[in-house]
Amino acid sequence: MKTVEAPSVRADAPARARAGRVGRRWRPRTLVFRLVMYALLLGLSAFILLPVGWMLTAALKPDRVPVFTATPEWWPREFWHWENFRRVLTESMPFLRYTLNTTLVVVSNVLGVLISCSLVGFGFARMRFRGSKILFSILIITMLIPWQVLMVPQFLMFFKIHWYGTYLPLIVPSFGGTAFFIFLIRQYMRTIPRDLDDAARVDGLNNWQIFWRIILPLSTPVLTVCAVFTFLWNWNNLLGPLLYLDSDEKFTVAIGLANLVTRSDTPWNLMMAANLLSIIPPIVVYFFAQKKLIGGIASVGLKG
Repeated sequence: MKTVEAPSVRADAPARARAGRVGRRWRPRTLVFRLVMYALLLGLSAFILLPVGWMLTAALKPDRVPVFTATPEWWPREFWHWENFRRVLTESMPFLRYTLNTTLVVVSNVLGVLISCSLVGFGFARMRFRGSKILFSILIITMLIPWQVLMVPQFLMFFKIHWYGTYLPLIVPSFGGTAFFIFLIRQYMRTIPRDLDDAARVDGLNNWQIFWRIILPLSTPVLTVCAVFTFLWNWNNLLGPLLYLDSDEKFTVAIGLANLVTRSDTPWNLMMAANLLSIIPPIVVYFFAQKKLIGGIASVGLKG
């Protein structure tokens, strides 16, 4: 009986394979290409950050030095006045109080959007009931109505129920759901296999338990997208607080910045310092949610 010999394997084969990969990885052309790409990305990033650099330069100028010049000044002529940031926090405007007020509105809206939109999206995505397609079509149609059209009726309604001057008009509507976020969550949940629902029902779980234990944990990326977008929209919202808030103690950061500009003699150095402080929370939120945010945007499908 003829035996088949196994092919001989040289002892140094793994080392030679690694050496080949390293050689291919660090070839001169590849190295030059990477250096060029990194230089291009750094150059584009520096170009995008030019306004932020100018804001920092303007924020560090003293009061007597003009901020706006014929040619932009990227380096202060005098000593950098870092105390301008302290003045913004303590003297020119109650920035910390405005930040706490804005945080209250933002956190409440994020919770309201996540609770309401996830429940409605789950119902449209995973449950079968009569009229679901018609209701979802009506929901999509509401996305075509601009908020400015509803601004006056909503103001009159909230004024008659004595909500004017409170945070309720800025918070309560988020618990009623947002059509755009319901659409995103519904589309994402439809990409999750229905076999998971069937297996859960075999194990004795009801619809609420399926939503809470299975579907909601798997929908973390799209929920992160909704939370970040809600945070940005409410952090930068000026018109809503301007309509419903009537006291300085309840103002948000956006109104505080607008009040600095409407003065007769605008302190532009303090204005730029306040702007720099106001963009710190969105940057921090983005860096913490970066991975899930990018993955959530990429994975939201358009399954019909």
